[in-house]
Amino acid sequence: MSRRTAFFVSDQTGVTAETMGHSLMTQFEGLEFRPVTLPFVSSVDKAHEAVARINRAATEEGLRPIIFSTLVQDELRDIVLTANGLFLDFFGAFVGPLERELNIRSSHRAGRAHGMADLAGYTARINATNYALTNDDGTGGDYAHADVIMVGVSRSGKTPTCLYMALQYGVFAANYPLTDDDLEAGTLPARLVPHRRKLYALTIKPERLQQIRNERRPESRYSSRQQVNYELRAAEAMFARYSIPSLDTTECSIEEIASRILNTTGIERRLRP
Repeated sequence: MSRRTAFFVSDQTGVTAETMGHSLMTQFEGLEFRPVTLPFVSSVDKAHEAVARINRAATEEGLRPIIFSTLVQDELRDIVLTANGLFLDFFGAFVGPLERELNIRSSHRAGRAHGMADLAGYTARINATNYALTNDDGTGGDYAHADVIMVGVSRSGKTPTCLYMALQYGVFAANYPLTDDDLEAGTLPARLVPHRRKLYALTIKPERLQQIRNERRPESRYSSRQQVNYELRAAEAMFARYSIPSLDTTECSIEEIASRILNTTGIERRLRP
């Protein structure tokens, strides 16, 4: 399998470069990429250090690295552009056409995408994240303020999805793990009944769930095939009985799970990522 190094170069955290770069790289099957993030490249010296590191990788591997850049300052981009790699400039690709269309010169200020410039948006993220943590795994129980309550068996993806929706969209997401008692009863837990319209179920293929649980508690009843199959059958019967919308998370990323839930429920995003 062919292997290439991909550098994500940013004057801030590198999150945007990573997200966009990884999305592009998934389109090339049969290639293995080694990701390297170079965040906070915010000075001439750091830009030259980034170039040296990229060039070193090119020499050692005998192949030009791929460089995904979200550098804002022209001076820094011009330096990194000299590196021995394929330079893909997300900032230049989009800002130039926008400037021409809007007939306005962009600020070229670093740190506008991530940070505390939008205090209201930042506060919304913090409040939603605190809510998700307080109401995780059936704790807290403040479902009156929930935008959505995710239900499902243990390790079906509820907690990471709730946190992602909180951080990215300011959505108040709680989750409730179905226990053996809940599944044996076959009825919706009493705590959830008043909030039935907010429920959204996550399910998963038995083979994948067993693999995930076995990594956490190997060779236990919790991760056994019999237990996994029983829990999933009982949970899915409950979802059908109460007409709870559900999503199979087996082959979905956290981002995709969150997007599908928002799309199908019509939950209003409090902020944009």
